[in-house]
Amino acid sequence: MRKGSGIVTVRAIALVLGVSLLCGNAALAAEPGIAVQKLPAVTESIPVATDVRLGGDDKQTRFVIDLTQKVDVAAFTLADPYRVVIDLPQVTFKLPAKEGEHGRGLVKAFRYGLIMQGGSRIVLDTKGPVRVDKAFALSAAAGQPARLVLDLVATDRDSFLRNITMQDRGARASAAKTAIVAPPEVAGDARPLIVVDPGHGGIDSGTKSGSGQDEKDVVLAFGVMLRDRLEKTGKYRVAMTRSDDTFIPLDERVRFARAHKASLFISIHADSIPRSEGQAEGASVYTLSAHASDAEAARLAEVENKSDVIAGVDLSSEPNDVANILIDLAQRETKAFSLQFAHDLVGEFKATTRLHMHPLKSAGFIVLKAPDVPSVLVELGYMSTKDDLVHLMSADWRARTADSLVHAVDAFFAPRMAGAGGGVR
Repeated sequence: MRKGSGIVTVRAIALVLGVSLLCGNAALAAEPGIAVQKLPAVTESIPVATDVRLGGDDKQTRFVIDLTQKVDVAAFTLADPYRVVIDLPQVTFKLPAKEGEHGRGLVKAFRYGLIMQGGSRIVLDTKGPVRVDKAFALSAAAGQPARLVLDLVATDRDSFLRNITMQDRGARASAAKTAIVAPPEVAGDARPLIVVDPGHGGIDSGTKSGSGQDEKDVVLAFGVMLRDRLEKTGKYRVAMTRSDDTFIPLDERVRFARAHKASLFISIHADSIPRSEGQAEGASVYTLSAHASDAEAARLAEVENKSDVIAGVDLSSEPNDVANILIDLAQRETKAFSLQFAHDLVGEFKATTRLHMHPLKSAGFIVLKAPDVPSVLVELGYMSTKDDLVHLMSADWRARTADSLVHAVDAFFAPRMAGAGGGVR
């Protein structure tokens, strides 16, 4: 069960015959060999956030961001966990490096980043229920920069939840609805469509290495390389859930694959574990299961499934007839195909990539829940492990690993393409 806006919602996918979901949707710093598609260059038309301040106590707190120009501001609150979300036009954040890790007053911590092309978001984690007393922007004046100002006041949970029901539902439904563009279908083109899904993105950075690399950038670089290698074979059409530093909600990734009748969904990630839990290394391949294969798989699924919460995504607008369906999460045939591809991939990885001691795992990842698309989640390695990080940052290692993935895709589709006269779907 997942909670948002004080209303418990259940994310599930109907597998009843004839029923389908009806609801719709920076680059590595100074690292050689990492080719990441960058966002458009900052111009004078894009505001820049240059500084941030927090002041106040556990009763009242003010949050201020300095900007190069005035912007429109929309703020709303979410529950479980308590958050305040500030939506803005696209902003380039040039705040002090450690800013946001520690809060003050009513704010525990905050994060910021791109939520979709043309839109940015700031999410404040609060110590308890709060009310947005004021949210406004000021133009530059009297030698002072333009500013965004947010005033928070402590409240009780009952008042907090009542306030949520009174908030403008349209404003709270502004969670990212990024349009993902699939390659156009050509008449007579029976090549299977493969969806490559680089995890995280935008405001959701994923895990971070000790030397500062973000998971979102590492997996995007690999995803772009994998797309190019798959397309080079001429056997497949390929679409990416994101090809830049944009946040995509978890279920939107699933809906995209289903809407375009994808034949295979490959989600790319890189894991990390706290030092207190020891050290792990090597790649793993995950498939969907209601019951995690081990404690590590359960931990990882819990972390990855929090991406929408990290980004402050509001789930209150999800239709109840979909959100409250509690039925089997995957068709038997789709599960079997997913597991087959996972076995093929582990077999290919053995020759080129260091594997985890238990490389084939399963857990309840939201992103793998398409009932009719074989899906796997690939953890390339551990960003918290020195040797794995060296591999992840190596263009040669990424090329070998991407080639192994392409070979696994070829092995998976070969019998299906032969049986379908050269193509599937």
